[in-house]
Amino acid sequence: MAQEGYVKTEINESIATIEFYHPASNSLPGHLLAALAESITEAGKNDDIKVIILKSAGDRAFCAGASFDELIAIDDEATGKAFFSGFANVINAARKCPKLIIGRVQGKAVGGGVGMASAVDYCLATKFAAVKLSELAVGIGPFVVGPAVERKIGTSSMSQLAINATEWRSAEWAAQKGLYAEIFDDAEALDQGVSALANKLANSNPEAMRMLKEIFWQGTDHWDELLMERAAMSGTLVLSDFTRNAINAFKSR
Repeated sequence: MAQEGYVKTEINESIATIEFYHPASNSLPGHLLAALAESITEAGKNDDIKVIILKSAGDRAFCAGASFDELIAIDDEATGKAFFSGFANVINAARKCPKLIIGRVQGKAVGGGVGMASAVDYCLATKFAAVKLSELAVGIGPFVVGPAVERKIGTSSMSQLAINATEWRSAEWAAQKGLYAEIFDDAEALDQGVSALANKLANSNPEAMRMLKEIFWQGTDHWDELLMERAAMSGTLVLSDFTRNAINAFKSR
């Protein structure tokens, strides 16, 4: 149902387009994160697919991060770890997928949305695709998405996002730091750029692309364990009085 959001995959001439949607600014509750991770994994296994496009629906926000409704409902460490592992599973699915993934970011990305943009192999965006890691503002931190963001833009830039958690950074800033490969004026131009690149890759050597991806992601084999450890950290922290108060204050705004 549209109210619950969706994840769908369409395949056209060796190009798989995985699209997600949620009415709350494309935020991602647990069931959509699980579906997204599964869709990426299945596309990676499909020999008919040579390249993957990851996108969200609509012309506004790319992804507002994890579901705030689920965040405020956490009442024990196990639930907390399960909640924060959602984006961990998506990042690891993208990391381990043998196909190159193109990210299409048409609008703002927050928290886990920045993590997803960091986890794709080549990311294109519009000039409206500002970024923010807002976790510290609600008493937690970008622990799960941190490794992906840091790998893409470096420790210094990642720390700027993490520490100044209420400030938006422009798409131009994100491109300068390496998160976006190219910026377009609008969604129509973005789609043309994504399509042109996807078609080039669809006509490239699949084995060469697979080997390139392995090289790009060298040194991340421990992320299955690392991101789950980070999810457990966040799951514990979210139960603290300080974080509870921060979340309630944010909710009441």
